Amino acid sequence: MGFNVTNSIKTLSDGVWQGENTLHYAFPLLIIQTTLVVFLSRLLAFLLKPLRQPKVVAEILAGIMLGPSAFGRNKTFTNWIFPSWSTPILECVSNIGLLFFLFLVGLELDLSTIHKSGKKAIGIAFAGISLPFLFSIGVAFVLRKIIKGIDSVGYGEFFLFIGVSLSITAFPVLARILAELRLLTTQIGEMAMAAAAFNDVAAWILLALAVALARGGGVHHSPLISLWVFLSGIGFVIFMFLIIRPIMILVGKKLSNGNNNIVEETYICLTLVGVMLFGFMTDFIGIHAIFGGFIFGLIIPKNGDFSEKLILRIEDFVSGLLLPLYFASSGIKTNISQIHSVRAWGLVVLVVSTACVGKVLGTFIVGIMLCSMPMREALALGFLMNTKGLVELIVLNIGKEKKVLDDETFAIMVIMALFTTFITTPIVIAIHKPSSTQNPQLEKTQKKIKKQNNLRILACLRSPRDARALINLIESLRSEKNNNNYASVTKLYVMRLVEFTDRLSSISMVQRARKNGFPFIGRVLFRDDATNQVGTAFEAYSTLGKVMVRPTMAISGLSDFHKDIIHVAEKKRVELIILPFDKYWQMEGNEEVEIHAGHGWRMANERVMSQARCSVAVVVDRGLQLVNNGMRICIVFFGGADCSKALEIGSRMVEHPAIRVTLVRFIHHGSTTFDEVERTLDDSTIAEFKMKWDKQIVYSEKEASNLVNEVLEIGKSGEFELMIIGNNKSKFPQGIMEKLFDEQQLNNSEFGPLANLLASSDKGIKSSVLVIQQQEEEEAKFGNSTSSFIDKDIV
Repeated sequence: MGFNVTNSIKTLSDGVWQGENTLHYAFPLLIIQTTLVVFLSRLLAFLLKPLRQPKVVAEILAGIMLGPSAFGRNKTFTNWIFPSWSTPILECVSNIGLLFFLFLVGLELDLSTIHKSGKKAIGIAFAGISLPFLFSIGVAFVLRKIIKGIDSVGYGEFFLFIGVSLSITAFPVLARILAELRLLTTQIGEMAMAAAAFNDVAAWILLALAVALARGGGVHHSPLISLWVFLSGIGFVIFMFLIIRPIMILVGKKLSNGNNNIVEETYICLTLVGVMLFGFMTDFIGIHAIFGGFIFGLIIPKNGDFSEKLILRIEDFVSGLLLPLYFASSGIKTNISQIHSVRAWGLVVLVVSTACVGKVLGTFIVGIMLCSMPMREALALGFLMNTKGLVELIVLNIGKEKKVLDDETFAIMVIMALFTTFITTPIVIAIHKPSSTQNPQLEKTQKKIKKQNNLRILACLRSPRDARALINLIESLRSEKNNNNYASVTKLYVMRLVEFTDRLSSISMVQRARKNGFPFIGRVLFRDDATNQVGTAFEAYSTLGKVMVRPTMAISGLSDFHKDIIHVAEKKRVELIILPFDKYWQMEGNEEVEIHAGHGWRMANERVMSQARCSVAVVVDRGLQLVNNGMRICIVFFGGADCSKALEIGSRMVEHPAIRVTLVRFIHHGSTTFDEVERTLDDSTIAEFKMKWDKQIVYSEKEASNLVNEVLEIGKSGEFELMIIGNNKSKFPQGIMEKLFDEQQLNNSEFGPLANLLASSDKGIKSSVLVIQQQEEEEAKFGNSTSSFIDKDIV
C-alpha cells in the first residue's frame, strides 16, 4: 500500500483578492462541505419530522443525495464541492468524529443492565442475532453467484459481513424511536432496550472477527495473520478491563468527591487523549480505530458524574458537526445507479425481506414462547429490533474498505439499512395498540379518597430548582388534623420531566433510570449540592406520616409531556396536578433576572390545563419559602369554580399551624356575566369557609370596580409569600375584563386575565402566585395512550 502524497494540496488560500479560488484549498473546502452536509441533514430531518422518523434516516439520505446517486451525478458539483483529492481529508475528519461518537456509544452502554436484563432479554437478543445469521448463509451464496467479482473474496469473510449487517440492532436509533413513540419505559420498550444493548455488544464482537478475517484476506493470505489479529484484539480487551478500568474508577471517584475545576479539566482532557491513543492501538493491531474508542467508553464507570460530564462536553460537537461528515463520506461511496436492472432490484428485495423476516420472526417466536407476550407486542418488538443505523453503515464501510463488498453490494446493503429503519415507526404504530388504562372502579375509589380527606397530588419538576417551591407548597398543604375519623394524608407523586432529544445524555438518563429503578433521592433526579437537602426534606415528610412520596419520571419529547402527565394523573387518581410556570426569577448581583424555560414548556402547561380531568395548579415561583418557620398566604376570591377550588386548597392550608391565611373577596355590584345561581354559590362557599375558619383567618371584602389596582397592590406589597387565585380564563366580569385588557395583553395563554397580570414580570409583583383551575363539568376527552414513564409505586 502506497502513501497518500498530497504535496500539491495547500491548506489555506491567500484570499480572493489575490485571484485565488478558495475551493481549491483544503480547509476552506472542508468548511463548505461541513456546512452543506449539516444544513442538508437538518433540512431533511425537519421535513421527515411529521413522519416521526429518527434523525439518522435524514443523515443517511443527506449523504446519499450528496453522492453520485443524486447531486453527484452533476460533474460540476462534484468537481467543485467533493473533488477526489478532498476525499481523504473528509474521511480523516469524519473518522475522528466517528471515533469519538463510538466512545460516546460505549459511555451510554451499561454492561450491568445487560447482566441484570434477565433471560428473556438475552433470549430475544440471541434469537434476533442467530436467525438472521442463519439466513445470511443463503443470502451470501446468492449474492456471490449473481454479482460478478465478489467470488474473488473468501466466502467466510463475505458471509460474516453480510451476517453482521443483517443481524445488528442500532441501539441509539432504537432508543430515539421508542422515545418518539412514547414506549421508552413501558414493558416492551424496556425489553427492547435491554435486548438491543446485548445485541450491540455481540455485534461488535462479530465485527471484530470479520475485520480480522478481512485483514487476513487482504495483503496477507495466511490464516495465521487473522488469528494473531483476533488474539491481539482479545488481549486488548482484557488489558482495558483489568488495567485501565480500575484506573478510570479511581478517576471517577476522585472527581465525584472534589470540586476542583482544574483537576476536572485535566482528567477530562487526558480521557479524550486516551480515546485517540486507544484508537491508535486497535488500528495498530489491525482491527479498526473505532474499537479502541468504543471499548474505552465501555469500561468507564457509569455510576458517577464522570461519564455524564464527558458526554455533555463533547456530544454536541461530535454528533452535530463531525458525525454528519461520516454519513456524507458514506453517501459519496453509495451509487444507487449501480442497481439498474431487474436482477439487481430483485437482490434488494431479497436482502430486505431476509433482514426483516429473520429479525422479526426470531424475536416474535421467542417473545411469545419465552416471554408470554401478546402477539401484537411480540410482533412490534420484532420490528423494533430490526432498526438499523450508524452501526450498519460502519460495518458496510469497513467491508468496502477491506474490499469485501463491491459498489453494488454496498449500495444494496445501504438501501436495506435505510428501508428497515424507515418502516419501523409506521409499522409499530399500526401494530402496537396499547390497552386501556381506565379503571372501572375509578369513580368509586375517588369518592372513597375524598371521604377520607386524603389529597393525591401529582407535582411536576423540570429541574432541581423547582423542588424548593414544591417542598414549601406541599408543606403548606400538609394537614395536622383528622377529619371525619379519617387520617388526613397527602400522597405526593413527584414526576421529573426529562426531555428526550437526540443527545446521547438522554439515553444515558434512561439507562440509569432502568438500572436503578428510578431512585428519587439520588443523582438521577438531582445533580447539584441541593441533592442531600431535597432528599432529607422528603424523607422527613415520609417520617411524619402526613406525606407519602412516590417518585415517577416522564421521558418524552417536549410536545408529548402533557400526555404523560395526564396519563399518570388518571392512573394514580390524583386530585391536583401542580406544574411549574415557564418563567422564574433569580438574582444576579443586585438585579432580578427573568429566565424563560421556553415556549415548548408553556405549550405543555397549556395542554395539561385544557385536557386534564382533574384540577391543575401552576406555581409562579418568586422565591417561595417559609419565613421564620411560617408563611403568609392571601386568597383572592372574585367568584366562579376556579376561585372556589382555590378556596378549597386554601382551606387545607389554614389547618397548618405555621400558615396565616388572609381571604380577600372582591364583590362586583354592577353588570356582570355571572348569573344569580353562580353568585348564590359563591356566597354559600364564602359563608361555609368563614363559619369553619372564622377565628383562624383574616377576612375582608372590597369593591371589584378597583380589582386590578387592589390585586396589584397586594402583590407588590411583599406582605404575603404566596397569593392563591382562580384562573377564571373563560368566565370573568365584563367590565373588569376590558380594564385588564387595557392594562396588559394576555401574554401567558394558559392563564386568565388576572392571573396573567400577577404572572407578569413588569408589574413589580413580589409574591409567588398559585394559579388554580378547577376541572370542567364536562370532562375533556382522555384518549388511551401508552405513557413513557418510570414508576416505583403501582397503586
